[in-house]
Amino acid sequence: MSLQPKRTSLQLYRLKKLLDFLASKEGRGTELISLYIPPGRQISDTVAMLRQEYGTASNIKSDTTRRNVQDALVKVMQRLKLFKEAPESGLVIFCGAIPQDGGPGSEKIETYVIIPPEPIDVYLYRCDSRFHIEYLQEQLKEKEAYGIVVMDASSATIAILKGKRVEVVEEITSGIPGKHRAGGQSARRFERLREMRLIEYYSRVGRHVNEAFLSVPELKGIIIAGPGPTKYELQKGDYLHYSLKDKVVGIIDTAYSDEQGVEEVVEKAPEIIQRVRYVEEKQIVQEFLYHIGHDTGLATYGEVEVRKALDAGVVRTLLLSEDLEILCVTVQCSSCGYVERRSMRSVDVLSFKYGLAKGSCVSCGAQSISAIETEELIEDLAKIAEGQGVNVEVISTETEEGQMLKKSFGGVAAILRFKQG
Repeated sequence: MSLQPKRTSLQLYRLKKLLDFLASKEGRGTELISLYIPPGRQISDTVAMLRQEYGTASNIKSDTTRRNVQDALVKVMQRLKLFKEAPESGLVIFCGAIPQDGGPGSEKIETYVIIPPEPIDVYLYRCDSRFHIEYLQEQLKEKEAYGIVVMDASSATIAILKGKRVEVVEEITSGIPGKHRAGGQSARRFERLREMRLIEYYSRVGRHVNEAFLSVPELKGIIIAGPGPTKYELQKGDYLHYSLKDKVVGIIDTAYSDEQGVEEVVEKAPEIIQRVRYVEEKQIVQEFLYHIGHDTGLATYGEVEVRKALDAGVVRTLLLSEDLEILCVTVQCSSCGYVERRSMRSVDVLSFKYGLAKGSCVSCGAQSISAIETEELIEDLAKIAEGQGVNVEVISTETEEGQMLKKSFGGVAAILRFKQG
């Protein structure tokens, strides 16, 4: 069985940035094309369909709309000619006439070709006033599996949550009588027998949980729930495999121990799942802070120092704040032709671009430099790190540690493989 590789925080960051960018695009009328081609679909069949759409578009009454739609269809067909077949994860193309600064007639055809990080299962062609990015947005959602155990003293339900899909694996009844003893039994004997049956029941639930969850390689965590104290007994006792005990990420109260209880857990799961990533981020930043605080020489921070460490090939983990609003700008002097690369805040780049701020050439001193290329600092550093096989972690600012990384360390830090000489 082939498994999808673990999605990294950098992949998710890149996809989210791209989709946010595409969501900002709006067209006039239905001039924006969204095309999804799943793996295995013949490119030639799609091209034939687009040719038919080109002919149908000739019936559009508006000259401008007709021209824009047909121009976009031609662009898409040209891009498809570059592919002999759809990539393993499919192919997505967005293309259409995007209004520029002027009024009607100022539209410019823009084309975006995306190979999704995960396979798509939808075949879609649609013309609209927006790009249909919702199928790619699904890939931003948590895909790892989470085990769910909902139980009380009478029954237990075991389920697996993966994305939006919930599979109930097993339902178990305990067969344990209630706390009211039958006539003729001493209270002590009744409680002793009941306790023995409870232990046997916990052991049985544990065996079924082990069988169900140990065979799920992408299991990210386990949530134990139920209406009473039974859930704590399962978690505290030696009933779960040691590797599963380490994956318990939440113990919550529910009103039921059957499928309704599972539904209650699913409703609360997004908050728990998000917290799991926050815990991971906290641990990553805390490791960096430990090295800084104990002066081990195995951590550094700031763009200049981190670049030096990357150049030396000693970085193990690169930490980047997702709110890092710094751009790497390539500037050129129109007087002497000198070119250099500068790091600037996004707001300063805009001021620079529109002439609201001036900059001097370090070579000739003339105030005649202009930006010729920009790239996010996150992308610039991440590309260097990826080329060296360095683990890249994009850290949110939702935790205290994440905020500290941005505010106290400039949003750029690194944990090193070994001390620099």
